[in-house]
Amino acid sequence: MPHADSAMIPPGMDKAAFWSYVHEQLSHLLDGQRNWVTNLANASSLVFNALLAYPEFGTGERMVNWCGFYLNSDLFPAPKLTAKPEHQGDQPARLLLGPFCGKPACQLINVAPGRARGVCADAYCQRKTVLVQDVDAYPGHIACDGETKSEVVCPLLLTVSGEEQAIGVLDLDCLALSGFDEQDKVGLERIAKLVVDACDW
Repeated sequence: MPHADSAMIPPGMDKAAFWSYVHEQLSHLLDGQRNWVTNLANASSLVFNALLAYPEFGTGERMVNWCGFYLNSDLFPAPKLTAKPEHQGDQPARLLLGPFCGKPACQLINVAPGRARGVCADAYCQRKTVLVQDVDAYPGHIACDGETKSEVVCPLLLTVSGEEQAIGVLDLDCLALSGFDEQDKVGLERIAKLVVDACDW
């Protein structure tokens, strides 16, 4: 099957079946590849395009207008051919923009203690999914796209030496108020776990 066909959604699916289908398609797409840049690029594209094809979201007023990842800046490789690498110790804890689908987005999010703000920072620092029905009412919300009305952010959690740590987030925005619900949260948490387990970090 061509890779692009993995985002095609069979008709008549309820939401639980939809997320199970997306999870299954993504697991096939990631099979045999361990590079996180490659896998997160395909994951963001598959989820974004599957949601565009799913009638409950589609391309109208309930459209999911952004889907992508922010990663701990320590995971990004240092330059090898051009600029000298920054001294990581001089940088505050932050998330950098990773692979995504949608309009241009904020390049970095501060997650340093006492300075973190916004939905992505809260999901990362608290290591739990944050479901926001109205972003304008959320304290400290960072507006990358003024058209966004609701948001869901799942932390990417990796267990290292028996200790769970956050390494980034999966972030989705919607044009509608209350665009996401508990079923979306559960489905996306499974997607986040699949992506983390499929990559070498």
